[in-house]
Amino acid sequence: MADNVVALLRLMLVTDDRLVQGRDLVALALAAERGGVTSVQLRLKQAEGRDLVQLVRGLMQALTIPVLVNDRPDVAIATGAAGVHLGPDDVPVELVRRIAPPGFIIGASVGSEAEGETAGAADYWGIGPWRDTTTKEDGGTGLGVDGFRRLVALARGKPCIAIGGVRPEDVPIVMAAGGTGVAVVSGILGSNDVEKAARSYRGNGEG
Repeated sequence: MADNVVALLRLMLVTDDRLVQGRDLVALALAAERGGVTSVQLRLKQAEGRDLVQLVRGLMQALTIPVLVNDRPDVAIATGAAGVHLGPDDVPVELVRRIAPPGFIIGASVGSEAEGETAGAADYWGIGPWRDTTTKEDGGTGLGVDGFRRLVALARGKPCIAIGGVRPEDVPIVMAAGGTGVAVVSGILGSNDVEKAARSYRGNGEG
């Protein structure tokens, strides 16, 4: 499973209610996949559980890349999604691990040393915010390369991605600081040409 986790973390697209509103989510995800996105994390805070289930199934049917669900392990498990991404205030990683099927991927948000201590059992860490961002209201102050590198060291070899205001030109810096990849929200979905925006992130990386 480790190789699969690394592969999907190269460029993760994270959705956002405000940026998706009024547009076809599946079409946006397909365009992002053509641009080189390696996984999609469905994060729609305003959507009801039933709607999330339908969206996850629609994405899984249309895409060839893995789909993960933000915050909702119940939805992820029920739909057969690749995994779930959990925040510090969500269900504990250890509890989800007990009820999840074999091969289910669990990611955890880590923005501090304290959060790293509770995220140890996750398959990967999403470290951020890389810089100050308006996409996530409780995102906190940007860590920068030094803060990111410090938290990567705490992960003890666990795959880590940078999230929060990551720009295409940041990708090689993240990789040099020990990152496996990046997760992007507005940098891709905020563009009128999602495929081109995704490609700009892949073009600044190693593959």
